[in-house]
Amino acid sequence: MIGLLNAVADADPEYEDFSVWGYGDVLLDAWQRQRAIVRLARNVELGVRFDLDGLEVGVAWWYAPSEQIERYRAAVADAGQGPRLVAIIRNLERDGFTITGDLLKRPLRGHPTDHPRADLLRHRSLIATRPLGCDDWIHTSAAADQVLAAFHQLRPLSRWLVKNVS
Repeated sequence: MIGLLNAVADADPEYEDFSVWGYGDVLLDAWQRQRAIVRLARNVELGVRFDLDGLEVGVAWWYAPSEQIERYRAAVADAGQGPRLVAIIRNLERDGFTITGDLLKRPLRGHPTDHPRADLLRHRSLIATRPLGCDDWIHTSAAADQVLAAFHQLRPLSRWLVKNVS
């Protein structure tokens, strides 16, 4: 994982600030599950997970303080930024990413229940992930290319989050 993230950082300096978990742990199965993040802003991270199923990449905005959640909801409700987020999410879903996050159970107060982005207004976190698999390239330098390609696909969402939430 460290070698992979070093290769990613060498290819694009934007990804230099990374942390790796599960490396060097003494737990018997720790080698089977490694995680790494690339910090983009407070609570906005690109992530890579490696386990026996292969690699998975994603971007996450999570564990946000209330002021970030308020900024997120204001941007989602905005006539310009809200539709932009919807378009970004649709593109990611079309490319095979799964969009998840921590959601309120009910519609958000102060917004109509039929708001065109009511589902996004319920989010307290926003996560987009996609498995890359466990093909023959996983233990070669091509793994960094796969991760970089996925990070490139996630760039519009990560930039939207950095601009509107951080």
